[in-house]
Amino acid sequence: MRPDVVTFWHGPLDRLRLTCLRSQVAAGHKVTVYSFDPIPGLPDGVGNAEAEAILPHSFAGRLRPPEPDGSWRDWTILQFSDFFRMRLMAERAGLWLDADVLLLKPVEIDPAKPYFALERRRQIGNSVLYLPAHHPIVTAFAELMEQEDLTPDWLALRHRVTFMLRQLRHRSSRLSDIRVAIYGPAAITALARRTGALRHALPKQSFYAVHAEPKLFFEPSDFSRLLADPGIIGLHISPKGRGGQAPIEGSLYAWATEKFGK
Repeated sequence: MRPDVVTFWHGPLDRLRLTCLRSQVAAGHKVTVYSFDPIPGLPDGVGNAEAEAILPHSFAGRLRPPEPDGSWRDWTILQFSDFFRMRLMAERAGLWLDADVLLLKPVEIDPAKPYFALERRRQIGNSVLYLPAHHPIVTAFAELMEQEDLTPDWLALRHRVTFMLRQLRHRSSRLSDIRVAIYGPAAITALARRTGALRHALPKQSFYAVHAEPKLFFEPSDFSRLLADPGIIGLHISPKGRGGQAPIEGSLYAWATEKFGK
């Protein structure tokens, strides 16, 4: 089955993300970006849907208070999206792809099974994610969201200790402040291990071949082996602030821009 692709975005889309969205359309997927405000300039074939119907804007206040002007601060956008993708799974909306996932070929899934990949040797990434609506991981997040303090029971010991120390020192009583990805890859990995879903994880190379080394994407290099590798389905790119920059000639980014349009 070739699923619909869904994602969430808050604010304007930069050059890199627009290129990645075009690649997802070019791979034959129906693509929808959820947002609280209309996003101008979306590529042809990319729809825009109302995020409020999936997860209310007010939920962000449970992660941390907004700025005086109402804008989100610190890690709020990233952590909000961790919950948002789980709500999309519960709604059977499709396959979640981060807006900075460049697809090199179509994604095919079995709708009855989880679909994700190792980001590191022992950690699942959540930039590419599909879960059946009633999967125990989806249920665990639904139950977590019913808690006011959003403190999961699957926390690793080191995170429990860190949280306890921060509370004792009166630095913060919010779990969301101890680590940016506390509800992201670490949570997915812990729950996949608990529920026996870890066996479904694809190899790291399938989506994370350049994830931790953005220079492989943004700087000139011989990237032919990446394009020729049959195990690579797509590339999650960690832009590290380069998402709005013009592509450098001879880079994989320049190749992607030429192939999928500007």
